Amino acid sequence: MNSHFHFLGICGTAMGAVAAAMVRRGFTVTGSDANVYPPMSTFLEEEGITLFEGYKASNIPPDADVIVIGNAMSRGNEEVEAVLQRRLRYLSLPETMKEYFLRGKRNYVVTGTHGKTTTTSMLAWLMEDSGLNPSFMIGGIARNLGRGGRFTDSDFSVLEGDEYDTAFFDKRSKFLHYLPELVVINNIEFDHADIYHSLEEIKLSFRRLTQIIPRNGLALVNADDPNCLDVVKGAPCPVKTVGFSDSSNIRILDVETSTDGSHFTLEGTRYYVPMIGEFNIRNAAMAIAAAQFAGLNVKQLADSMSRFEGVARRQEVKGVVNGISVVDDFAHHPTAIKQAILGLRQRYPESRIWAIFEPRSNTTRRNIFQNELALSLATADFPVVAAVDHPDKVALEERLDLTKLSSDLSALGKDALIGGHAQEIVSAVCKKAQPGDVILVMSNGGFEGIHAKLLEALNA
Repeated sequence: MNSHFHFLGICGTAMGAVAAAMVRRGFTVTGSDANVYPPMSTFLEEEGITLFEGYKASNIPPDADVIVIGNAMSRGNEEVEAVLQRRLRYLSLPETMKEYFLRGKRNYVVTGTHGKTTTTSMLAWLMEDSGLNPSFMIGGIARNLGRGGRFTDSDFSVLEGDEYDTAFFDKRSKFLHYLPELVVINNIEFDHADIYHSLEEIKLSFRRLTQIIPRNGLALVNADDPNCLDVVKGAPCPVKTVGFSDSSNIRILDVETSTDGSHFTLEGTRYYVPMIGEFNIRNAAMAIAAAQFAGLNVKQLADSMSRFEGVARRQEVKGVVNGISVVDDFAHHPTAIKQAILGLRQRYPESRIWAIFEPRSNTTRRNIFQNELALSLATADFPVVAAVDHPDKVALEERLDLTKLSSDLSALGKDALIGGHAQEIVSAVCKKAQPGDVILVMSNGGFEGIHAKLLEALNA
């Protein structure tokens, strides 16, 4: 029977990948989105999917069997209201993946506050290069794989497991739907202040995840993170710790770093990863340990890891003008900001580092990390903080206080540029930047196209 699926929010990266995979399985697929534009719209239309721009009750085909409701949808959306009024069958995206793609498969789920995208990309690449042809769903574009998601006939699926909630009607973490055989827990910190009230609530979600790993599965856990060790206490599945500490089950040894990569030893095998920073060494060790659990050969894994090309928007050099490098990074949490700056210090040991940060995530728009943000940004030579994105979405008493951030950075000896928009920031930075400088831009959004503006202004 050829079922008809209608997707609400079809142009999201994960939604689009699943919609296309459903067409290839022989289902009829249509979808709506507020903004229908390339490259996703072109990709979907080439798959034979009819797209509707904007949300209208009339978009829902009369013969639709299942409505897939994206995580960005909420009550009040005209199509959501029509689905509820007509008592149509609806599923979240994670439920759709579970029912149609993950059941019966060997699902490897990579989780944690930081490093999910990189570690998932590494693991998917290790499996791909070993010929396993895995399905994967990644929240970014791995350069070796050329895309963020696909579903194949392989036994293996590699999934970036997000602790964010599933849909407006299902407040459980997305990763609880993924039927894991193996789970990587990279690290656990407070984040997603719009849905979690405390670190304990986040840890509870990770504990629930360990409850559904089977006894023939495995949890690979960061040995150097007390929060990770805490959530696996009493877990009913096998647990192995990975890290630098003496107590690690799988210990990272003999680290040697250069300006373009890192060497380390894991269980007697020497590896090279063309990435910098302690966090990327641990990401690589996690991916290798997971790939070994899948039965892959360590000699092959070492060869594959040495050819890992990284992920778009993770320490990505966007251009070099007059000896000044512009680097893009997705960092939007104080720990990630600090690690991104440290990584660039390793890659460019002689350079002055500008750190331009946009407070855009639901957590960094708030004052939860007021003090931590100053400490992280102060590790750069020249901290720059943009105006808070959509400040009206956060109550004044909860909002990040840029005046306080400025005085805190002054107290730390930094003359920071605070509160501007992209064009003002570009003008100010380009007046003072010198050959050899590195300009790091950190945002989890488009940041008004600031990278292109910087390169253009530096050229001028």
